[in-house]
Amino acid sequence: MDDLILTPFDRLSIVRHKNRPTIKDYLPLIFTDFFEMHGDRYHGDDRAILGGICRFDGKPVTVIAEVKGRDVFENKEVNFAMPHPDGYRKALRLAKQAEKFSRPVICFIDTPGAYCGVGAEKRGQGEAIARNLYEFMTLRTPVVSVVLGEGGSGGALALGVCDELAMLENAVYSVISPRGFASLLWKDASREEEACNIMRITAEDAVSLGVADHIIAEPAGGAHNDMETTAENISKTLCKMLKSNSQKNIDDLLNSRYNKFRRIGEFSEITPS
Repeated sequence: MDDLILTPFDRLSIVRHKNRPTIKDYLPLIFTDFFEMHGDRYHGDDRAILGGICRFDGKPVTVIAEVKGRDVFENKEVNFAMPHPDGYRKALRLAKQAEKFSRPVICFIDTPGAYCGVGAEKRGQGEAIARNLYEFMTLRTPVVSVVLGEGGSGGALALGVCDELAMLENAVYSVISPRGFASLLWKDASREEEACNIMRITAEDAVSLGVADHIIAEPAGGAHNDMETTAENISKTLCKMLKSNSQKNIDDLLNSRYNKFRRIGEFSEITPS
């Protein structure tokens, strides 16, 4: 961990670093025998979401991950990590397959948000995300998620309905991007840094609010400074999460998952005088 106190905007800058590791870097360091699976069986294959079967600690698991690129060419290939509805439907197809064969599902979140283009909206972007929220909540197999970098809005939450959620130390998880927040609230996108610092989007904030369960340590300056150590830390946290959830009876697991989300948020009741 870095001894320097970082602001939320500092952390956002770290997760947007051009050399920050992506799921394609972590896959061979954490998993073995990865076999990628393509397509949603409705429209096509969205390369912004990668999914397949592999082994973790010698046991079969299903991995579903949002994909970021390192340069403009890689980012164009994966639509800058902004999934279309086809990607979310592919993710659900693989999750349902995992449920059928009693494989745990491991999701990796790293997106500024779901793609909001005309084509995506025509093919039911909102419905695809809502369907994932609904189906993942009742998926009868353990589901764990890790936020690698950006966790933006419904595009992230579509892979964030799980039994336990971990975040890398510098990762952020937010209902809207700081720039979008500033644009909507103050009609001034240049106030992005100010917005970022008041939105409570860091891993520490998410744990304190009950949104996340674990913080995964990163090397000083960010994961790009020591990818192998970061991968090892991710692996240890995955081991802990999968062990605790795989030991539960399925009905108890689903009840715990439901209650996890019911407990998120704060409210107060006012008794009428």
